[in-house]
Amino acid sequence: MVEVRAVYPHDPVAFTQGLVWDGGVLYESTGLYGKSSLRRIEPLSGEVVEIRSVDPNLFGEGLALVGDRLVQLTWKSGIALVYDLMTLDLIDEYGFNGEGWGLAYDGKRLVMSDGSHRLTERDINDFRWRATTEVMLDGEPVGNLNELEFAEGDLYANVWGEERIVRIEVETGRVTAVIDASGLLTVAERSRVDVLNGIAYDAASKTFWLTGKFWPKLFQVVFVPAA
Repeated sequence: MVEVRAVYPHDPVAFTQGLVWDGGVLYESTGLYGKSSLRRIEPLSGEVVEIRSVDPNLFGEGLALVGDRLVQLTWKSGIALVYDLMTLDLIDEYGFNGEGWGLAYDGKRLVMSDGSHRLTERDINDFRWRATTEVMLDGEPVGNLNELEFAEGDLYANVWGEERIVRIEVETGRVTAVIDASGLLTVAERSRVDVLNGIAYDAASKTFWLTGKFWPKLFQVVFVPAA
């Protein structure tokens, strides 16, 4: 289950697709055609400090920090956009096959989801395919894997359309925990927003940051076993 440590503002018009924590700053990828962006955010105030609009023909998706670069997936275009971390200038593009959903990097592996139960490891230099892993829970595939985040050696994934997060043993694809993330928003708030999506990890405080598409709030949380 999720234990909330703090709640902060979040832009309610941001269609959140990817979230990355780096040294007290949040980076966010937002989606929708004509509205996709890459953002640098001050997490405690929710202020968008800097924003880069994405080509209106592209639909922004998952986001990962790879060294001094931010890599942003697009949904159906087969393009990954590469930005300089400091300036947020677009400096490169990678091509890939299939759909882009979530993306995460742990210093060793760059892992991508495509909305199925499969995770694809990509080369950090040219985004070429390296390996595919099937994600399974009790022998059954876990589909709709979306936003991804590494933390303490495990991979966490939002499940699209659900208020649960799965913890994955990335070497095998085995789901080792299912986190119930329901109840973060009030009933009234839920009626005005889209799905839970967006997960970032702060290793210094050992807390996760969660939000969703059009959510007005950003939650700093820890995951604890159910009582």
